[in-house]
Amino acid sequence: MNVNFQYSKTLAGEGSILLLLGLVPTVGWVLGIVGIVLLLKAMKELSYYYQDESIYRNTWTGLKYYIIALIAAAVAIGVGVISFASMGLFSGADPSLALGFVGGVVAILAGLVIAFVFYLLAALHLRKVFETMAQKTGESSFTTAGTLLLVGAVLTIIGIGLILILIAWIFATVGFFSMKPKDYQPQTNGYGYTQSSTPPQTGTQNTNLNLRSEHP
Repeated sequence: MNVNFQYSKTLAGEGSILLLLGLVPTVGWVLGIVGIVLLLKAMKELSYYYQDESIYRNTWTGLKYYIIALIAAAVAIGVGVISFASMGLFSGADPSLALGFVGGVVAILAGLVIAFVFYLLAALHLRKVFETMAQKTGESSFTTAGTLLLVGAVLTIIGIGLILILIAWIFATVGFFSMKPKDYQPQTNGYGYTQSSTPPQTGTQNTNLNLRSEHP
């Protein structure tokens, strides 16, 4: 299958940027959805380009878990707001006297735990993607992105993880836009030259070649 590498890497970079913009209030969720679609399409193309289906498979699984985590968190927050509003918490009533207080708290905690578990699963799969991309492209930004994404997912329970996740996607964006085609990747052949290049000929070698051509 013919793959336009430049188009694919640009699509992946744009998808990562839109995922970052998903944090923008009001319209962020729309940008996030578009970013997920673009990133999935790009990783499908790149999986063909590098002939490694695990790139797309882990991306799809990771983003699927990511969506589940977001839905669980949204439901938990929504249930909490409805529960507290129904028992008059926002109007100054004593929440300890409301029958739904405990149920509301339990619903919020359960939803957040589910969101945490699925986001951790998402980070594990996306880290595999970034590690594979680092191996295929030679871009160390992907390795950094994968590590920060996983650590950030673990630390979301104390809040600082969200900052690390944001930084992780910035590194991923840099990695996508910095990728080079396979012929230009810095993979050495053991002699200090890339596999697609040939060692430069010295003057002595050129002289020997000329002598051979003159005296067959």
